[in-house]
This record gives sequence, C-alpha cells and structure tokens, in this order.
Amino acid sequence: MPPASTPPAPPRDLTRGPIASTLLVFALPILGGNVLQSLNGSINAVWIGHLLGPDALAAIANANNIMFLLLGAVFGVGMAATILVAQAVGRDDLAAARRVIGTSATTFLGASVLVALAGLPLARRVLEWMDTPAEALPHAAAYLQVIFLAVPFLYALAFLSAILRGAGDSRTPFLFLLLVVALDIVLVPLLLLGIGPLPAMGMAGAATANLIANALGVVAMLAWLRHRDHRLWIHRSERALYRPDWTIVRALLGKGLPMGLQMVMLSAAMIAMIAMVNRHGIVTAAAYGAALQLWTYVQMPAMAIGAACSTMAAQNVGAGQWARVSRVAGTGVAFNLLMTGVLIAALIVFDRHALALFLPAGGEILDTARHLNRIAIWSFLFFGVTFVLFGVVRSTGAVLPPLLILAATLWGVRVPFATWLQPVLGADAIWWSFPASAVCAMLLAIGYYRWGGWRGARLLASDEPAAVPAEVPSAPPGPLAGLCPAEVDRGAPRAHAR
Repeated sequence: MPPASTPPAPPRDLTRGPIASTLLVFALPILGGNVLQSLNGSINAVWIGHLLGPDALAAIANANNIMFLLLGAVFGVGMAATILVAQAVGRDDLAAARRVIGTSATTFLGASVLVALAGLPLARRVLEWMDTPAEALPHAAAYLQVIFLAVPFLYALAFLSAILRGAGDSRTPFLFLLLVVALDIVLVPLLLLGIGPLPAMGMAGAATANLIANALGVVAMLAWLRHRDHRLWIHRSERALYRPDWTIVRALLGKGLPMGLQMVMLSAAMIAMIAMVNRHGIVTAAAYGAALQLWTYVQMPAMAIGAACSTMAAQNVGAGQWARVSRVAGTGVAFNLLMTGVLIAALIVFDRHALALFLPAGGEILDTARHLNRIAIWSFLFFGVTFVLFGVVRSTGAVLPPLLILAATLWGVRVPFATWLQPVLGADAIWWSFPASAVCAMLLAIGYYRWGGWRGARLLASDEPAAVPAEVPSAPPGPLAGLCPAEVDRGAPRAHAR
C-alpha cells in the first residue's frame, strides 16, 4: 500500500480541455513506445545483419511477419477492452471498468496459451509455406520457435498497456516498455554471440532475449500496480471479477475479433507480399527486409495518433460529447499528415544512409532497397489517414465496415495488383501495389466516416447508446470536409454532460 502522501493518480479525463494539446500529450508516450519497439527491432537487425549476414536479415523479415500476425490476433480483443474501459471512465463508472478488466485478463491468458501451444510445432512449416529462402530458413525457424514461447508475456504486456491507456494513462506503459527495450538491447548481443559464460545461441539468442525482457516487464508492471494500489487493480478479495462475464466476453469477441481480423488481414497480406518478394531471390528479399525496418518507423506516428484518437473518442462517446469526438478526428488527421509527411520526406532524402544501417554500403542490395523504398514509402501517408479514422469510428463499436474496407483494398487491390502486374512490371508491381491500395483505403475510410452509421453503434448489447446526432448534415465539397466538427455535429445533443 503506498503512503498516504502519494495516492495513485486518477484516470486521465480526456473529455475536457483543448483537443490538440490533450491529444498530443496523450499520443506522445504511445509514439515513444512505438519508436522504442521499432528502435529495438532495428538495433537487433543491425546486430543480426552485420554479424550473421543477409541470410539472417531476410530470416528476421520473414519471422517478424509471423510475430506481427500473432500480435494482430490479440490486437482486436485488446482494443475492445481498451474502448470498454475508456467508455466506462468517460461516464465515471470505475466498477464497470474493473469488470471489463477481470474478464479481459482471463480471455487474454487463455488466448496466449492456445497460440503458444499451436505455434510451436507449426513454426517451420509456416515459414516453408511462405517460401522463405532456403538460406534463411534455419535462422528464421530457430528465432520463431522461441518467440512462440514468449507469446504469453507479449500478450500480457500488451493487455496491461491497453487497459492503462483506456483509463487515460499512456505514460506508465511507456516507462515499462522502456525497461523491456533496455533489457532486450543489452541481452541480444550477449546471447547472440555468447559473451562471457553465456552460450552462443545465434538467432535463437535474439528471441530468448525478447522472451526474458518481456517476462521481466510483465512482472515489474504487475508489482507496480499492486504497490501503488492502482484504482483498476483487482485485489484478492475481488477475484470473482476474473470469472468471465459473458456479456463482456461476447462484446470482446463480437467486436474484438473484427478489429483483430483487420491486423491479421494486414499481416496476411504482408506475408503474401514477402512470399512474392522471396521468389525474386535473396538480393530482393534482403533489400525488402531493410526497407521494412524504415517503414516500421514511418507507420509509428499514424498508429500512435490513431490509438490515442480511439481512446480519447471512446471517453467522449461515454460522456456523450459528440462534438469533441468529431474534433478529435479532424485533429488526428491533421497531426498524421504533418508528422508522417515530414518523416517520409526525411527518409527519402537520407535513404542511402538510413538503409546502409542494415545493409553493406554500396552494391546491388542497397540500390534495390533505395529503389523500392522511393516507390512504396508514400503509401503510409494515406495509410495514416485511414488508421486515424478507423480509430475514431471503432470507439463506438463500429468494427465491421473498417474490416470490409481493409479486406477490399488489401485482397481486392494490393495482392491482385502485385500478382497480375508482375509479368509486366517485374518486382516493381509489388512496390506500386502499396500506394494503389492505400489510396483506395483512404477514400473509402473518408466516405464511411462522413456518411456511415458508426455514431449509432455500441459495444455492449445491454448499453443504451449515448445521445447521437439524429442525422449527419451534408458536408461541403472536399475530400476531408466531413471531418469538420461544425458540419458533422452541428446541434448534436450531449448525454452525461459534464
């Protein structure tokens, strides 16, 4: 129990204050956490690429797509839990938030064990199905098998972070992620090379470092929550909250699975892309693996802003503050265009130096990486607009239309574009498929935001929806005009006004 002079901070109220500064302050720790994770992956890639060679770097690109798929599988349930907690906090109902946390924790634990048990025997077979180059396959299989053992800790850390963000706290997850990344950065070279008394484990050592760091991070975060007697901490006397509430379970699965399928579908499309890339040989595969390291950073601002918008919008949905919900969307899109645009421009200007961090200076691989990067990197500007708008609309529980939009643009545009045009454009068809699908997704997302029925959606079947605008007035011409709060929410009534 913490001393009386240092009581736990209450959940952050995102329903008050200026939109831009509140959103930015809340989003920055999320962005910092995303950058830390990407930096960690890049540092590991530098070690692996320079010490084990291009074959091992191609192995990381293949194995990380599977890892992203694993995290995507649980992403939706985590987002559903985050939104439920955020809506409860928005209407000042901490008892409901704790019920969500208890049921969600049980759901996450069960899912993580099932994924780990299923993945261990299938790791090498999945990599073979992806046409992983023979030179990279042993490295990738050794890495991925250990990663499956780490899944319960990866899921637990993601769950705890999501719950805290739903309550308005993005700073604490960032601090514990900083601990995890620091541990991983220290442990990777020790286990990779076998420094001191440690065995030289190669690629398996990099994965083992990840497992140890995440396990220690989970233990540390749980200890901190208990020590601070956090408002959302479930005490021993309240263990009944871990018994599944089937109304909440239905919401977590019914709303979470479509959101998770978005990430799974994105991961599956990336796996389809890398399978095509692999067929063009080790030079193209290594170049693509290096470009993926840069693209991970480029996506970070949009993903952080989208996650922040989702939480902020959900709290305001719970409070019935519909005008603020619309202003959150417009501000989020503006932040994405500015931050992502600046990052893309910088990585094009300095692409040779950035890509050389992962590849030998000069040579065919670096030239190939620069070529494909300049074609595909612009797609993440359009992706960012889509991600932010999806974050806002899912704050009410509208999850199926974003899934359908993603399915149509990934599997109806990106994969067919890359497949059918390769006989004409060669490998360039793969790179051009990224901006082609991203533009289509952005236009459909804008259309659904302006004219879709997402404002009337709800997460729990037993909930009455907050007062929703009876109709959305027609927006003036212009692709983003519908993001203007004066047009979307003019005269909207507010429930639970503060």
